[in-house]
Amino acid sequence: MNIPNDPVILLSYINTQLRDNYRSLDELCASLCIDRASLEQKLGTIDYAYSTEQNRFV
Repeated sequence: MNIPNDPVILLSYINTQLRDNYRSLDELCASLCIDRASLEQKLGTIDYAYSTEQNRFV
């Protein structure tokens, strides 16, 4: 699956997907065939990290 490359747009896309369609980041990554570590690293470049409790990047 093609996901946005720009980290800010990617953040918005991923958080929307998590809110609307997935119960966890692992579920989203498996469904969209995304490498979790790469995703977390990319969003880390703009100082965002995944919160399990909130099920979103904060």
